[in-house]
Amino acid sequence: MKLSSTPELVTVFGGSGFVGRYVVRALVNRGYQVRVACRRPDLAGHLQPLGNVGQIHLMQANLRYPDSVAAAVKGASVVINLVGILAESGKQKFDAVQFYGAQAVAKAAKEARAKLVHMSAIGADAESESKYGETKGRAEEVVRKIIKSAIIIRPSIVFGQEDDFFNRFGAMTRLAPALPLIGGGVTRFQPVYVGDVAEAIARAVDGELAEGKIYELGGPEVKTFRECLQLLLKEVGRSKMFVNLPFFAASAIGKLIGWLPGAPITHDQAVMLKSDNVVSDEAMKAGRTLEGIGIKPTPMAAILPSYLVQYRPQGQFTDISKEEG
Repeated sequence: MKLSSTPELVTVFGGSGFVGRYVVRALVNRGYQVRVACRRPDLAGHLQPLGNVGQIHLMQANLRYPDSVAAAVKGASVVINLVGILAESGKQKFDAVQFYGAQAVAKAAKEARAKLVHMSAIGADAESESKYGETKGRAEEVVRKIIKSAIIIRPSIVFGQEDDFFNRFGAMTRLAPALPLIGGGVTRFQPVYVGDVAEAIARAVDGELAEGKIYELGGPEVKTFRECLQLLLKEVGRSKMFVNLPFFAASAIGKLIGWLPGAPITHDQAVMLKSDNVVSDEAMKAGRTLEGIGIKPTPMAAILPSYLVQYRPQGQFTDISKEEG
């Protein structure tokens, strides 16, 4: 762990989001000065208690406006881009945020002569059928073209207290008589704890990761979609049926209601679920994984009970010892 006698300035785009708050905490614990660049700094006050007085500075920036990006990067020695969206909304489009936004950050970092750490995702592929995966893949290409030394981090599905996966289905267990198994529930995931992802990014800032390389981060277990839901049901102490939902049906539902705020699924997400989301053999052989950089992946069993307890019938007082899930 690096403790700076003369604190370096690190700019974090998307620092107020799910992964961002853990990255910010990992950085301030190392002694860095952190500038959090986000669209709504007025809603990011929850970050201030993570550091000492004056250690975290909130700044307004929008990846759709390059001038604001350049201003946020000024004076920083390291730039981290964590911004990404799972669904389009208003002006927040995949192309605008995940491709052109990433391009703007890379250009600004190069101009500032700053090191760049870019968070992508397993499944990023410029040829992907999914708009999410396609823009993530194109972003990787343009980032590496602008800054060859950029470090790219590709996590699998990220879990943690504020996640959008287990929390979404946990909320569904309260009212829904059954849970959907999209594509039969055979898609494989390698859920990775958000704290481990943040630690890997912080080590990249420290200089412990090789520049110009892609790292793929996954947890210690590979589980199918169905197995993830079974684990969820066990943790919340509820019994639910599963309903198989073919990809074409999930896609049709996504097209119909995916534009609604908080929609359970979008067309693009249904497309993404056609492909497994696990660490590649190439990354494992090259040692560009959590284990490869000396981080022991945190198992889901160590974290899920701490926040899924809210979805149990009687909360923390629910006896789940006899539940089958």
